[in-house]
Amino acid sequence: MLFDSFEHAAYQVKRSQDQRSLAGEDATRTAAFFISGNDYGDVETRDGKIVKGGKFHDMLEDFLGRGGRVVLLRHESSVRVASISDPESEPKSGGTTWQAEKSWGVESGDNSPEKYESVPAWAAPSFPAMPPGSEMMYLAADAPWLKIDAPWSALYAGPVNAIKASPANPKADSVAPAHVYMAMRRVGNGELVVASQESFVLNEAIKTNPNPALLDFLAGGRPVIWVDETLHGLHQDEGVLWLVQRYHLQAALLLFWATLVALLCSMSGDLMRRPSRDSSGEMIRHGEGAGVAARRLVQRSIAAEQVVAECWDQFRHRSPQDAQTISADARWGPQLRAALAQPPLEGYMGLRRLIAEHRASAKA
Repeated sequence: MLFDSFEHAAYQVKRSQDQRSLAGEDATRTAAFFISGNDYGDVETRDGKIVKGGKFHDMLEDFLGRGGRVVLLRHESSVRVASISDPESEPKSGGTTWQAEKSWGVESGDNSPEKYESVPAWAAPSFPAMPPGSEMMYLAADAPWLKIDAPWSALYAGPVNAIKASPANPKADSVAPAHVYMAMRRVGNGELVVASQESFVLNEAIKTNPNPALLDFLAGGRPVIWVDETLHGLHQDEGVLWLVQRYHLQAALLLFWATLVALLCSMSGDLMRRPSRDSSGEMIRHGEGAGVAARRLVQRSIAAEQVVAECWDQFRHRSPQDAQTISADARWGPQLRAALAQPPLEGYMGLRRLIAEHRASAKA
């Protein structure tokens, strides 16, 4: 519901499954949210020590240096180191001692010896750091707090005793000293907001105790909300789609496909639509006479006015004596010249009749 609320308020929400994509965002227009968790894959060894959170810290420093806004809700922000020691030299109590190397001057209550406040329920906004209209922040039971140094500004502090106080009466029997649950400071050219717990942005809390002024404040006037979803086990494989999105190659990909289609079209010949088959025409063609079939065959490469002459020339080469007899005959000669002047079908039928009469006369 948190990011649905941002979308309904006309923010552009980008759900990312790759933390490295934050480097490609316009930091001056983007607020990056990291909610609840640690990146257990961000561990490396250096100078005989185990370093945890170094890559994540460097990524945030780069984004903040470019003017971005980062919101960490119960998310580890410091770089911690521990010595790599021989198992035999480990203390019998067990466990590894981690020391903060880079922390931006803030420490979570999770790492504090006192760890949790007793049954907190509400934290009050600190004015004028928070905008007018900011409401009480809901806190889950055993919510940790923050330890901050001078550059930080407290945004929500408390807690208020859950038994004797309520949102309408936040000052009743408040616990002293007050603890900070949300704070903000400048880092480079950007802004870093850290909250010790995420209960106030859970679905039930937003549904029952909406705090629109706080959500707008977290966005910090940035129109783009970038959300890290890798903490929920969602990771994008580094395939072609990842490369296109990571380096903003959508336009180049469209240009590639357009060029490929144009190249294929230029390499292919002219395409002619095949005429539809006419079943009745096929039936007539199978039953037509030899003269019509011959005409169709010859007309494929010979002009219509030359069809009859070509047929007579073929007959003259095959049977020269018969052709000479027909041409010289007083009766068949004029009929031959008349047939050569007729259209293909009529002329071919005339030649066929003359040849048949000549062969019948020869047999007689």
